[in-house]
Amino acid sequence: MTIAPDRNKLYPNENIKTVCYIKNLPSRSNVEIGDYTYYSDNTNSPENFYDNILHHYDFLGDKLIIGKFCALAEGVTFIMNGANHRMDGLTTYPFNIFAGGWEKVTPTIEQLPFKGDTLIGNDVWLGQHVTIMPGVKIGDGAIVAANSTVVKNVEPYTIVGGNPANVIKKRFSDEMIPLLLELQWWNWDEKRIFDHLEQLVSVNDIATLKKLLNEA
Repeated sequence: MTIAPDRNKLYPNENIKTVCYIKNLPSRSNVEIGDYTYYSDNTNSPENFYDNILHHYDFLGDKLIIGKFCALAEGVTFIMNGANHRMDGLTTYPFNIFAGGWEKVTPTIEQLPFKGDTLIGNDVWLGQHVTIMPGVKIGDGAIVAANSTVVKNVEPYTIVGGNPANVIKKRFSDEMIPLLLELQWWNWDEKRIFDHLEQLVSVNDIATLKKLLNEA
């Protein structure tokens, strides 16, 4: 009996070539992707996912880290730290990149704004054409509405939207969210996930959640 798709295949469902498991694309040293996280693209091949990670340069050292079981819709874009201009002078114009003598004001890495790694938690849903700015942290279970630009951190199990993205609402009560973060269902083995699929997709009550926690 099959209890899970093959997490090591690029296309887990051979009949759907618009959805791929990102982890199984050629790896990059500055990108980390969790199991079962997918990218969906109905316009271009999902194999072009890395084209959506912009201004990401090894010499800066920032990473894009995405957890397990995330759903990334078409056109999701990550702006990394390499996009930043020096901002402590009279102008932000990057004279140095045009050479011709202007390279004498090439900034050091220390002079450029640096927001750190971009971190996407587990079970996060990023809607179509969402843009994530450098150094943003998005918590487990969060949802970002389509066409949003995320410029600041998003708390776990929170829905945000807009440009810039603001909180729309929490997905669950303040009592449930800590329990969900403790449950960490995305770290279960395949058999346990299979046995609890119905609860995972339909249950949102405290009693069942506590029961699941007690099974661990």
